[in-house]
Formats: sequence, C-alpha cells, structure tokens
Amino acid sequence: MVEMGLNAVWIMVAAVLVLLMQGGFILLETGSTRMKNAGHVAGKTIFTVGLISLVYWAVGYGFAFGGDAGEGLNKILGLGNFFFDPSISAAEGDAYPSSVFFVFQLAFAAVSMSIAWGGFAERAKLSVYLIFTLFFGSVIYPVIAHWIWGGGWLAEDGSQDYAGSTVVHLTGAMAAFAATILLKPRIGKYNKDGSANEILGHNQVFTSLSVLLLWVGWFGFNAGSALTIGDGFFAYVAFTTQLGAAGGAVAALLISWLVKGKADIGVTLNGALAGLVAITASCAYVEPWAAVVIGLIAGVLVFFSQLFFEKIRVDDPIAALSVHGAAGVWGTLANGFFATPELAEKVGVGQAGLFYGGGGHQLWVQFLSVVVCGAFAFAASFIVLWVIKQIMGLRVTEEQEIVGLDLSEHGSYGYPEALKKSNTTTAL
Repeated sequence: MVEMGLNAVWIMVAAVLVLLMQGGFILLETGSTRMKNAGHVAGKTIFTVGLISLVYWAVGYGFAFGGDAGEGLNKILGLGNFFFDPSISAAEGDAYPSSVFFVFQLAFAAVSMSIAWGGFAERAKLSVYLIFTLFFGSVIYPVIAHWIWGGGWLAEDGSQDYAGSTVVHLTGAMAAFAATILLKPRIGKYNKDGSANEILGHNQVFTSLSVLLLWVGWFGFNAGSALTIGDGFFAYVAFTTQLGAAGGAVAALLISWLVKGKADIGVTLNGALAGLVAITASCAYVEPWAAVVIGLIAGVLVFFSQLFFEKIRVDDPIAALSVHGAAGVWGTLANGFFATPELAEKVGVGQAGLFYGGGGHQLWVQFLSVVVCGAFAFAASFIVLWVIKQIMGLRVTEEQEIVGLDLSEHGSYGYPEALKKSNTTTAL
C-alpha cells in the first residue's frame, strides 16, 4: 500500500506538470503571433482544454484504453470505460489508482490538441476550434493512443514510443498540417512571386518563457510515464530527457549561426523543443551519448525543416510541423537505431536497435508506426476539417483577420491599454 501510494503521488505530480504545459503553449502561441490575437490565443486554449477534458472522459479514454488489450476488434479500437467511472480507491495489488492514470492520460491528450492549434493560428473561427476538438479528443487522438499504448496492433508489434513522439506530437502536428493546407496562409505571408514575408511574433520574452515552462513540464511528460517509483528508473528517464533537450538547443543555435551568420533566438528555442520531442520516444531506451546525438540531430533538423515548409508555402506560425512533426518522426525512428537490449527488456517493449545487434526489425516497426499513425492523423483531420469547411467555413473574413481575432471573435482586446492608446492617438 505504501508503494501504491507513492506511485499515485508521483503520477499526480507528473500529471500536474503536463497540464501546466498548457501555460507554456499559451505563451508560445501568443508570443509567436501578433498582439491583436493575444487574448484569443490564451482564451481558446483554456476553453479547448476544458472541452477535451469532457470529450476524453465521455468517449476518448474508452477508445484509447477500454476493453481487453490485443483481443479481436480491440487490436484496432478500445471498447469500454466510456463515461469513465473509476473506483474511489485502488484495489489491493494495484500499482496505482485508475483515476490518477486517467488524469495523466488526459493531460497528454490536451497537449496533442494544443500542438494541433499551431496550424490554425491567427485565421480560424472560434467555432472551428470547438467542433474539431470534439472529433480530435473523441476519435483521432484516442485511436492512435490505443494502437501504441492501449494494447493495439502496433503495441503487439513492439512499437517503442515511451512518452509520445508519435502518439502525442506527430498526431498533433499532422492535424496542424491538415489545417494549414485547408485554411491557407495568413494575409500578407506570401507575395505573388512566391517569396515569403516574415510575420514576426510580438513578444520573444513570452516565447522564451514558454520554452522553459514546457521544458520543466517535460519531466512530468517523460519521467512520469514510468508510472511507478519502483527502483527509481524514472530518474534515468529524466536524465536522458535533459540531455536530449540540451543537444537540441545547442545544435539549433549553432546551425542557425553558421548558415545565417547570426544566432537566431527563435530557432534556438525551437531546437530545445525539438530535442525534447525527439527524446520523448527514446528516453527510456537509449544510453546517455545516444540521447545527446538524438537531440543534436533534432536541433539541426528543425532548422532545415522550417526553411522547407516556408519554401513550399505552408504557413506554420508556431513551427508545429517542424518541432513536433519532423522531430517526432526522427525521435520515433531513433529507437530503431539506438535502443539497447537491456533497456528494451527493462521497459518490456520491442527489442534492440540496429546499432546494438537488433538488426532492422525494430527500425521497421518504428518506421511503420510513423507512417501509419501520421497518415491516419492527417487523413482523419483533413476529412473532418474539409467537411466543416463545406458546411460553415473554417476561416474568418479578411476584415476580421486584419482587425484581429481578439476584437472580431470576442469583442475585447488582449492588451486593452494599447487599444485605448491607439484610439486616443487617432482622435488627436
């Protein structure tokens, strides 16, 4: 009972850390966009976290973790625990209460949802956030979570995704990708000749603080996924997480400095996040040196990925496709190279990677996970958003976008003193 109680406390602390990452997402998206949309960004994040909590409780958790793992239809979709009603305490022999596991998993679902919002930024109707949350929280995210974490067919294949490089990050990024395609670029982003204009975020201090908040929250994200205190393995997971994040931040700064001639702060911040995303799948499977390498590659990858998406005219204000998509793919594949036999055996999922005598099997499983989950998340999100677009439209009017979503969608301004000052100046 003492061990169960300690496990429950640790999972609850980890869940709170992951939920507080929403503060990081608020500051990240607000700081990376323009002042006229700041209140909208902050408010819709709180609203959608509330909505996905209800949807995930009613339906999503059942599809992700319901039913008997690995049996019949349950290989594809969980069937059970809808309108989840846990016991008031853990039963004898349980490692932790089911209620605390639900809270932890809900926080993950909310993070994936917030990643998706990067593709909607500064141009989507508030009503679209509402409707898409219903589908994402009830079906799109839970199906992928079930495949890898809930005893589904990829779990049976031995897919290694310890804390969600694919389940959480790639899923959210593919939803963002579908949104960017259907919403099209923001007004003024691209010129007729195809060249891009830089639309700067209004507060780099916000974005820097957001990265720090997310970085701290990631210890709940990764180390919390151990789910038990046990022999202290969660601390090793936290250790490799820190190394991966550090590698990403340093590599991104250096590559931007080398290519641009100036050390780009925005790229450095995204590099830290990319390192965190990449190490998320492998934090429990790799040695320290490999964690550093995974982070370093992620930091370089995110720099060139941002350039690529801008070149093909994909307007991604928060760099969700690069930070969570490209780095999520790399982080998942990295297990196929760097997973050690000892750690794979300890976690109990999959086998050693290519560099540790495991051959190409684990790399193939990781590749399959990326392709199938990425394709499903993109296709399902695209279909849902396309239907919404046909029925009611996705994007605010040109006038509303120019005025800003604070005023056009909410009738108030995130920085009211600045608005008063502007009106006074106009009157004078």
